[in-house]
Amino acid sequence: MDTLLLTVVIIVILALIFDFINGFHDTANAIATAVSTRALTPRRAIILAATMNFLGALTFTGVAQTITSGIADPFELDNGLLVIVAALISAIIWNLLTWYLGIPSSSSHAIIGAITGAVIVSAGAGAVHFKGFISIVEGLIFSPFIAFIIGYIIYAIIKVIFKNAKLAKTNKQFRLVQVITAAGQSYAHGTNDAQKSMGIITMALIVGGMHSTTEVPFWVQFACATAMALGTSIGGWRIIKTVGGKIMKIRPVNGVAADLTGATVIFGATLFHLPVSTTHVISSAILGVGSSHRVKGVNWGVAKRMVVTWVITLPISATLGGLFYWILNLFF
Repeated sequence: MDTLLLTVVIIVILALIFDFINGFHDTANAIATAVSTRALTPRRAIILAATMNFLGALTFTGVAQTITSGIADPFELDNGLLVIVAALISAIIWNLLTWYLGIPSSSSHAIIGAITGAVIVSAGAGAVHFKGFISIVEGLIFSPFIAFIIGYIIYAIIKVIFKNAKLAKTNKQFRLVQVITAAGQSYAHGTNDAQKSMGIITMALIVGGMHSTTEVPFWVQFACATAMALGTSIGGWRIIKTVGGKIMKIRPVNGVAADLTGATVIFGATLFHLPVSTTHVISSAILGVGSSHRVKGVNWGVAKRMVVTWVITLPISATLGGLFYWILNLFF
C-alpha cells in the first residue's frame, strides 16, 4: 500500500472515530430531556436516537459540501492530507476531554477550529476562505441565540394554551408527545452533525486525487451514518446528566418545547447547508424554555460554565490543530 493511499485510509478511520465519538458525545443532548422526564427509558431513548440519527445522516449532504470546500479549497491545499489528520486528532482529543468532564462542548466548533488552525500553519492565513469561514462561524454564533428566543416563545405559547389544564394529566399527555419530539430532534441531529465527517472524508479523497467533485460518495455517507448510530448506541450519560437535569428541572411540557425548538433550528440550518453546533442549539433551547418558565429555576452557574467552554473551544481547537500539524510535519 503506497503512502498516499495509507494516509487516506488513516483519515477515513479517524473521521469515523470522530463521528463515533460525536454520537455518544452530542447525541446525548437530543435524548437528554426525554430521559430526564421519563418519557423514555434510557434503553429505548438510545435505540430511538440511534435509528433516527442514522436515517437523518442518509438524507442530506449539503452541510458536508460546506465543510469540504467552505474553509479551504481542497483542490489547492498544500500538504492537505496532513492538515486533515492533524485536525481530526485535535478534535477527537478535545471531544474526549470535554466528554470526560461532562461538559456539553461543541464537536462542530472543535473540528472547524482544528481545520482552520492546521490550514493556517500549513499554508498561511491566505489559504483560508475567510468568506466561507465567517459564514460558518456566523451560523455557529447566531444559532444558539435563535434557539433561546424560539424556546422562550414556544413555551410562552404552550403556557397560555394549557394554563387551565390539570398538571398530572398534562404531564402524561406531554410525555407521549415527547417521544415524537425526541425522535424529531434526533433525526435533525443526524441531518447536520454526521455530515461534518462526510465533508472531511470527501475533502481527503479530493486532496488525495481519488475524487473530483464535492459531491459526497454514498459509501462515505453510509459509513458516517453507521459510525454515528453506533456511537449513539453507547450513550453519553455524563452529558445527559448535565443537559437533562443540571440546567433546570425539566418536566414533560418543558421537554417538548425544548425538543421542538432544537429540531426546528437544527433542521433549518441543514436546509441552508450550514453546520451548527447541536450542543449549543439544544442547550440554548432548554435555557430559553427555562427562562420562559421561571428565570430563577435555571441553574445559571452551569449555563455559564457551558458558555465559557463554547467560547474557548474554537481558539483552543485551532491552536491544537496548528500544533499537531507542526509536530506531524516534522516527521512526515
